[in-house]
Amino acid sequence: MAERDPYSVPALVRGLSLLQTFTPERSEQTMAQLAQSLGITRSAVFRTVHTLVEEGFLLPVRDGTHFRLGPSVLRVSYGYLASRELLEVAQKPLEALRDGQDWSGHLGVLDGRHILYLIRLPASDGLSSLVHVGSRLPATLTAMGRVLLTQKSEPDLRRLLDGQPKNAVEKALAAWRQDRARPSVIHNGSFESGLCSVAAPIFDMSGEIVAAISATKQTDQVPEPVEREVLATAHNISRAMGWKAPDG
Repeated sequence: MAERDPYSVPALVRGLSLLQTFTPERSEQTMAQLAQSLGITRSAVFRTVHTLVEEGFLLPVRDGTHFRLGPSVLRVSYGYLASRELLEVAQKPLEALRDGQDWSGHLGVLDGRHILYLIRLPASDGLSSLVHVGSRLPATLTAMGRVLLTQKSEPDLRRLLDGQPKNAVEKALAAWRQDRARPSVIHNGSFESGLCSVAAPIFDMSGEIVAAISATKQTDQVPEPVEREVLATAHNISRAMGWKAPDG
């Protein structure tokens, strides 16, 4: 007999197993059917079903005699599907940006107070960035991170930076106020001397900023054509994500 994992939570395993019994062919099930699928008694499955109903993962139908997957399942799966769609949509436009300008291209999302890199496309010089997919850097010290912070309110940003030195918080707030008035953010590297980045936001269909892209080069300034191309690429990716510009 296999040893039980001491870190496993049996109730959570049971709930996840129960959700996985629903299929297109078995979109609705009774309490008895769920108990049979899990190989336990109806009384044993009752508390699991009750909890999943309360949390919105199951929806009672037919006067409560049957159950089907609820809206919380869609909310959980949306994050995964949206991230996957974002990577698929952004890859080719970022490659075109990199190839056309010979600046390294990146795509990142906000992860707490950090920026998480999801795509990295190095330029031909091989020196344009030392980050890699999965790298996490402080959001306030990167162009993409500063873009992603622009949609936060000042109180939210202060809470996010709680615990940081006062001068660092005030510096971040000063940059945040300026960044909110600009379509893009230009940042001179805080981690790699001589690197300059320009970043722009990616919007989803609701108009929320869900990610950012950037172009990075070992230089001391961002040429206007590069900034324009980053903005155009960001707009193209956003439109592919369902976003419509305010002007239609």
